[in-house]
Amino acid sequence: MSSVLIGFGYDSHRFKAGNYVMLGGIKIKHEMGIDAHSDGDVLLHAICDAMLGAAGIGDIGKHFPDSNPEYKDIQSSILLKNIFERIERSGFSVGNVDSTLVLEKPKLQKHIPTMQASISKLLKISPERVNIKATTNEGMGFIGRGEGIAAFAVITLTHQELD
Repeated sequence: MSSVLIGFGYDSHRFKAGNYVMLGGIKIKHEMGIDAHSDGDVLLHAICDAMLGAAGIGDIGKHFPDSNPEYKDIQSSILLKNIFERIERSGFSVGNVDSTLVLEKPKLQKHIPTMQASISKLLKISPERVNIKATTNEGMGFIGRGEGIAAFAVITLTHQELD
């Protein structure tokens, strides 16, 4: 018998001076950078939190605290891979990921297939099981003013249970 678990994740970061953002494990040219302890990939951070939540084992801050200098400037893909390997060792597999990025700029439509491929490789699922949407905040709030970026993610995990 197997069970399906659902997890939800959210992350946001401020923009800072820079010339690219990391999203979905890829570098995207932009007029700003991300202000974060790691590389600031909000999409991968939201997926990490969704996965940890589905498994019931805390959040990204618990496993990779920003107070630990070991994680300064770390690639978020390394964090996601670490979490996925923990999940996999516990008998879980990923069913699918559904996510939404909220930002005014840069426009992401042409980058979505590359982000899907990057995430699917890390999670050992087909790109078709990684859904990424992008929207603006219609000029409202910190995102609308161009001060930052946010991401939401939902993930399903399946767990094979012994009878």
